[in-house]
Amino acid sequence: MRDAGLTERAKAARKAPTPAEQRLWLALRAERFAGVKFRRQKVIGRYMADVASNAPKLVIEVDGHLHGTTAEYDAARTAYLTMQGYRVVRFTNADVMHNLEGVLRLLDGFVTHPLSQPSPLKGRGL
Repeated sequence: MRDAGLTERAKAARKAPTPAEQRLWLALRAERFAGVKFRRQKVIGRYMADVASNAPKLVIEVDGHLHGTTAEYDAARTAYLTMQGYRVVRFTNADVMHNLEGVLRLLDGFVTHPLSQPSPLKGRGL
């Protein structure tokens, strides 16, 4: 069931972002990450991701507990998204509100540099 673990407060909060989530969402939409489209809410399988991107597969969560979800629901959602190949990155409200540039630098590393090592020089591959 999609709403298992969600309180009434959580269901209502899904419709309106927290101030920190709104701040991060606006920064991501300001095209800081060229060619990557983010969605504030996206259904992935049986869970709702707060901020998601498909290139690379990334889910960004800002203080999920403030949305009224239970710890069990958050753990199950993280496990499911990880099994689906998504990387789940969590930030606190304080991270976003007081160090937005640091948060964006970290996300930029995930989005624009998905390879763990550089590609080999031309002609020197496998």
